[in-house]
Amino acid sequence: MAIFAVGLLILLMGIGVPVAWAFAAVLGYLIIAFDVNTVTLLLQGFRSLDHIVLLALPLFVLTGYLMKSGGIAQRLVNFIELMVGRKKGGMGASMVMASGVFGAISGTATAAVASIGTIMVDPLSHRGYPRGYSSALLGMSSLLGILIPPSITLILFGVATRQSITALFAATIGPGLLLLLGLILFNRFCVGRLFNEELLLQESEVDKETKKSGVLVSALPALSMPFIILGGIYGGVFTPTEAAAVAVVVALLIGFFIYRDLTLSTLRKSVVNAAETTGTIVLVLLFSFMIGKILVAERVPQELTEFMTDLVQNPIMILLMVNAFLIFAGAVMDDLSVTVVIAPLCMPLMMSIGVDPVHFGAIVACSVVIGANSPPVAPILYMACRIGKVSIHKAVMPAIYLIVLVGMPVMLLTTFVPSLSLYIPHLLGVM
Repeated sequence: MAIFAVGLLILLMGIGVPVAWAFAAVLGYLIIAFDVNTVTLLLQGFRSLDHIVLLALPLFVLTGYLMKSGGIAQRLVNFIELMVGRKKGGMGASMVMASGVFGAISGTATAAVASIGTIMVDPLSHRGYPRGYSSALLGMSSLLGILIPPSITLILFGVATRQSITALFAATIGPGLLLLLGLILFNRFCVGRLFNEELLLQESEVDKETKKSGVLVSALPALSMPFIILGGIYGGVFTPTEAAAVAVVVALLIGFFIYRDLTLSTLRKSVVNAAETTGTIVLVLLFSFMIGKILVAERVPQELTEFMTDLVQNPIMILLMVNAFLIFAGAVMDDLSVTVVIAPLCMPLMMSIGVDPVHFGAIVACSVVIGANSPPVAPILYMACRIGKVSIHKAVMPAIYLIVLVGMPVMLLTTFVPSLSLYIPHLLGVM
């Protein structure tokens, strides 16, 4: 019954049913199949949502929209482009680095695609980058928002599996930096081989220094945000939830009083967009938590663990099978589904072979990076193509190259080198 439920979820999402209603349909099937008391189940579902950590979710989403409408994203891009944009492959590297810095503030990939993409894709096209390639690179680099803390995906994983959010944030720093470096090197290799990049004309040294000082001064308030947020979390000044509230306040102050790009009209649009995004996520969370309660009550995770350990004894093979399963799940489901439904199902299996739950959180985050850009669902890649004004067919092959040559090696290193994920949490004393 549980296997049929997962298959039904994949089928519904594959034919285009909205994610929340696909979950609702599967929940309805499980309630009938297992004859569940719906009153008790609803109470358990709402109790799962009654978690202070989840307050960070709408706040980080709102921060992302405020950064876009308040001019913060534009200043970050200007600064990074000035630093590296004049070198070979520099424009593509600028987009990757801008996505990483944006992720270190907002914690969401969709906001990074919308913000960085609208600023960077057209200039990349003017410099000779094919739009299909640019969109694929945008989709992959925007997922740095999941790996580089804070991360909404890791917040959801921590709530679903009862793990320390701070430890999970620290665990993905290493894989995030590795992915960032891999994307920059891949882009550098492609320039001159797959396409040619038109470099900007050199400015005089006086003009260059004048422009650099102006951009640096303008970018300082925006650059202060990741230091305030991450420094506050790991310095013990505030919790991740409090950090989200601080991020909103800082974004409002910078947008209204320093850059003055934020107006009451754009603030209203940002709040509405953040509310719509958060509402969708919370609805999916409610249904997925109730599905999880039913599956746990029916001992599905335990039976999955017993089946896998009877089938394969070698821990390395089990890890490879879980990796393959997570990638497949990510290719047909969205990142929310993988994080709050599939990952908790695999948790007992991973713990049975000695994988630390925080380490497993980093593995799941890396799988989401791959799945969110893998057809047929590929929500981030589709969004990047809409922003890049290009057909998805022109972005699929570059996306596959990025996944195979960058994303999967990072995932395998994260899986089989635990210190890549666990060294920083131990160093910071958060686990």
